[in-house]
Amino acid sequence: MADLHTHIGALELKNPVMTASGTFGYGLEFADFVDLDQIGGIIVKGTTLEPRQGNAYPRMAETAQGMLNCVGLQNKGVDYFCEHIYPEVRKINTAVLVNVSGNSPETYAECARRIAELEDIPAIELNISCPNVRQGGMAFGVTCEGAASVVKAVRAVYPKTLIVKLSPNVTSIADIARAVEAEGADAVSLINTLMGMAIDAERRRPVLSIGTGGLSGPAVKPVALRMVWQVYDAVKIPIVGLGGIMNATDAVEFLLAGASAIEIGTANFIDPAVTVKVVRGIEEYLTRHDFSSVRDIIGLAHVEH
Repeated sequence: MADLHTHIGALELKNPVMTASGTFGYGLEFADFVDLDQIGGIIVKGTTLEPRQGNAYPRMAETAQGMLNCVGLQNKGVDYFCEHIYPEVRKINTAVLVNVSGNSPETYAECARRIAELEDIPAIELNISCPNVRQGGMAFGVTCEGAASVVKAVRAVYPKTLIVKLSPNVTSIADIARAVEAEGADAVSLINTLMGMAIDAERRRPVLSIGTGGLSGPAVKPVALRMVWQVYDAVKIPIVGLGGIMNATDAVEFLLAGASAIEIGTANFIDPAVTVKVVRGIEEYLTRHDFSSVRDIIGLAHVEH
C-alpha cells in the first residue's frame, strides 16, 4: 500500500484530499454519507469576526460544466463557531481547518487570533478574495499590496499553519503568491472561484441576486491547473490545488502540477462520498505506477523524462 501522508508546512495530513470551504458545511452535515475520518482534512465554511446574513436569494445557479454562487459568506460569526461548532468538529479524527474571511486586516487578524486559541484546529485558510472596504470594494487578493497586508496582520497573531487562498481574478497569480510567501504564509491554496454571471433571457435579468458570482466546477479546472503549475515555479512553500476536481485523475493531475494536497468542492454536491473515492483512486494510481508515496509525484510533471 502506498503511503498517502503529506505535509502542508507543519501540518501533517493522513492523505492529500481535503474539502473546499463552503461546499462541505462543517463536515458534520456529511457524516451520514461518508466516513469523515477517511478524509485528509476538512476546511469548514467561511468564518468572519461578526455574523453575516449573506446575499439575497437567488444566490446559486447551474452553468455548463459548473455552477455560480454568491452566497456571501453567510455564517454566525467566530464566537458562535468557537462555542457551538468547535466542540463537535474537534471529535472528527482528521485535520479540521477554518476558512477565515474579513473586510480589513484587523478583522481578519482578530478572527484568526480567536481561532488560534482552539487546541484542535491546527491551521487556517485565509480567504483574501473578500472586498476591501477601505479600497472601494476591490478584493484584497487582486493586488500584491492588498494580499500582503492581510497576511502580515494575521501572521503577527496566528502561530499555527497559515494557508492563503489565492484569487484567480488577477493578471499574475505568481506575483500574488510571492507576496504572501514574503509575509510569512506557510502555504497557498488555489484557485478560488472565477468571476462569472448568468442571465435569464426570458426575464432579461441576471439570474443571481447581485448579478455576478463565483464560477466553480469542471469548467474552471484547466485554469486552476495552469495556475498551480505557475505558482509551483514561483514559490518554495507548499501548494494546495483546487478547482474543478471531480475524480481521482483530476486530483493526480494537480499533484503532478505541483500541489502537495488538493481540495474537492463542487463535486461534493453531486456525490457526497466523492472525497473517499478520490483517496482510493490516488492510492490505486500510485500502486499501478509503482510509486511508494504520494510525495513522489508532487511536481513530477515539471521533471524532464
